[in-house]
Amino acid sequence: MTDPNPSDTDPAPGANPSGLAEDTAARLRARVVAGHLRPGQRLSEARLAADLSVSRNTLREVFRLLTREGLLTHAPNRGVSVAVPTMAGVLDIYRVRRLIEVPALAQAWPRHAAVLRMAECVAQARAAREAGDWRGVGSANMAFHAAIVALTDSPRLTGFFAQAMAELRLAFGLLDSPEQLHAPFLQENGAILALLQQGDMAGAAALLADYLDRSERVVMTAFARLENGVTGG
Repeated sequence: MTDPNPSDTDPAPGANPSGLAEDTAARLRARVVAGHLRPGQRLSEARLAADLSVSRNTLREVFRLLTREGLLTHAPNRGVSVAVPTMAGVLDIYRVRRLIEVPALAQAWPRHAAVLRMAECVAQARAAREAGDWRGVGSANMAFHAAIVALTDSPRLTGFFAQAMAELRLAFGLLDSPEQLHAPFLQENGAILALLQQGDMAGAAALLADYLDRSERVVMTAFARLENGVTGG
């Protein structure tokens, strides 16, 4: 008797299929946040199952999970693709960010472990900038804001925010100039961190609120150019 096709069986018999699908979805979501998957990119089920070392049945469940989150889309006879964000969706994400991130800073404990993670992210972003790695800058920036949410000590908020930021990273992937998008906010991440470390949580929260307003305007302006067929500078 021949062995079954490894792409149709999971590598760990007896494992919790639901848990495996959720773990794999988290890994694929992380690839979106890191900028490794582009909006509109079609996904090969066979190739991705082999890459992630899971069965195709498990991968189909992952696809269902991430489609419900809005990160993937499925079209008959075309398969599964990475979602292409809309302006309305991005506006909603910024609304969510204001509701989560700003209160997280306002109510933060300056000696929380997540503050150290914020400092590490600022250093990583600066190093990536010096190397001309703007995708790396974007990833560090995403991690910085995830660390802000970690100040809440709420696993539910952290998980929900991770989904929202994955959608936002797809929006960033549509823009022509990641440097233009991220460069203005590198210094402000450091300023937010400094205020928090000094115990000025209200100041940090106010700076972040202004930061989010300007970031939203930058992204919306770039989206408007795309919709009008104007190439960004």
